[in-house]
Amino acid sequence: MTRRHFVCRHPVATLGLILLFALFGWIWQERVALWAFPDIISAYTAKEYCSCRYVMNNDAGYCRGYVKQWLPVSDFNDDPVQQRVSVSGLGRSHTAQWLGERRGCRLNP
Repeated sequence: MTRRHFVCRHPVATLGLILLFALFGWIWQERVALWAFPDIISAYTAKEYCSCRYVMNNDAGYCRGYVKQWLPVSDFNDDPVQQRVSVSGLGRSHTAQWLGERRGCRLNP
């Protein structure tokens, strides 16, 4: 069976293969950004919650709703005594801490 014969007899399969190759090409092109994505979820949540809670002095319940995302986090820990927020999600963990009135919150390395 020749290539042309296959394309004519199976147009849906041919289109599926083309789309599959295009998807793999896009994934390869965006591999660095896709690899960084899991860090973004926990880092964003920790930093934004810290800012909402300790810089803006909002209620904890309001700030939890403010940082809620479509992808849930697996662990969330707010330490009001040390004004530190630790968040884990998608296998990555980040901590943000309030440094003071003039410096705000910082994401810890």
